[in-house]
Amino acid sequence: MKNKTIVLASDHAGFKLKESVKSFLSEKGYKTEDVGALQFKDGDDYPEYMAKAAKMIATDPDGGLKAILFGGSGQGEAMVANRFPGVRAVVWYGGGVNGDLNILKLSRIDNDANILSLGARFVSEDEAKKAIELWLGTPFSGEERHSRRIEEIDSIE
Repeated sequence: MKNKTIVLASDHAGFKLKESVKSFLSEKGYKTEDVGALQFKDGDDYPEYMAKAAKMIATDPDGGLKAILFGGSGQGEAMVANRFPGVRAVVWYGGGVNGDLNILKLSRIDNDANILSLGARFVSEDEAKKAIELWLGTPFSGEERHSRRIEEIDSIE
């Protein structure tokens, strides 16, 4: 991965997992930029923090910056992020029927996903770390058909 900085954002539901992942990423040689919440506040609202992270991804001049969002389900967090041009956020819930790690690989290989949104109420710390390592380590294929589709997505008004 070219850019070794990872933007992190969470609300109260994802705060504990975000803090654990922040240490994990540091141990793996990544730099992190935490855009909040910077302290646990029960019942805080996620849109402000997710928007900060998404704006950073959307305005990254090199396009290599990645972000990881942490919320209760990860759904609302991804919805906020996907409102910004150039952002391609994917949600992952961990184990179970829909927890196959291959979906994470495909989000990078086919769709060049630049934000991973984790449902902290559905994924363990160990699962999250394994998923993040795989997601960050999987490059975009660069295949013409996938690049063309991403351009189509980005041109929707």
